[in-house]
Amino acid sequence: MFINFWYVAEQSENLTEKPIRKKMLGQHFVLFRDESGKARCLSDVCIHRGGSLSAGKLAGNCIQCPYHGWHFDGNGICQRIPSLGKEAKIPKRAKIDSYPTKEIYGLIFCFLGDIPDKERCPILEVKEYDWENWRATTQHFQFDIDYKRSIENGIDGAHNEFVHPTHGFSGEDEDYKSPPNDMKLNEWGTGFFNKVYAPPLKEKKMREASGRSENAVVEAGTGHHGISMLWTYIHPTPEILIHQYVFETPIDETSTSIYLINTRNFLTDPKDDDRVMERNQVVAFQDRDVLVNINPVLTPNKINNEFFVPMDRPIKRYRELLEKWEKKGWRIDSETVAKNRLSHAYAIPSPGRRKTKGWVVDSIPIL
Repeated sequence: MFINFWYVAEQSENLTEKPIRKKMLGQHFVLFRDESGKARCLSDVCIHRGGSLSAGKLAGNCIQCPYHGWHFDGNGICQRIPSLGKEAKIPKRAKIDSYPTKEIYGLIFCFLGDIPDKERCPILEVKEYDWENWRATTQHFQFDIDYKRSIENGIDGAHNEFVHPTHGFSGEDEDYKSPPNDMKLNEWGTGFFNKVYAPPLKEKKMREASGRSENAVVEAGTGHHGISMLWTYIHPTPEILIHQYVFETPIDETSTSIYLINTRNFLTDPKDDDRVMERNQVVAFQDRDVLVNINPVLTPNKINNEFFVPMDRPIKRYRELLEKWEKKGWRIDSETVAKNRLSHAYAIPSPGRRKTKGWVVDSIPIL
């Protein structure tokens, strides 16, 4: 798992007047809204005696620890220690990690890391989210898979023929050959477009809306952005467009929280949302059923541990970026964390650690 990326912690509608505990990157965080309504994200470990802040309650702009009543504001600064008295001066070391948040597309993104804003991978843009004559839906899945394996699956142009019956012919076409992909690279990702021969949509209303009832060549494209964001464009016809955006958050090494934003320019009546979302769920579970049995469970650290062919170039590039980010010191030493889990609390380093010293909870070990 890697620090220094934006991860989705929760859907905005689920964070109301009570704090929420979320696990990301193997660590626990507390989400709450301050009096202005801004979403806040802090390490869930109280520096006093290890209490879980998320089990506490809101007190103005602060979260109150349920163990001894210490108050921490949205910046992680302790504002009150009841046992010291009402007018007591709060020690400067009384602080916990606070993480930047952004609330867009109905999701709460948290930046889990310490690098400056200008060095961060931006959040993948969902430009169609508020477009006129488009419809957006959001779905959430939680699967027992490695998020990196999931991203690699998303940029694997050859798996559709065998994993998704609606995308191909399940290997029954003897003339099948993966089409070449026009791979595009940038600082934060890899993507490509190609044309695939695919059957018509099986669901009657969606098939009728697409205007295609026969096998045909379909234009599709996909790519990753940063370590855990994915875009997929599917154009059943030149006029019918489906653009999907996936944001994956590692709960831990082998569990992943997946948020899918699906946008479409057809069947835009909200009454058709369930039809579209059901189709998306079927596809997501088809991918899951393959990934839960993959071996090894985690993406290999070395490219030569798997035999690649030309269609695997985007995956090769993704793994090269993983290696690059590891060399920057962004990869968590999960083995050390697991070894010490019963006796040691850690925090994902926040931007505040680059500005001040004297932190009580140790920063998580990095490879």
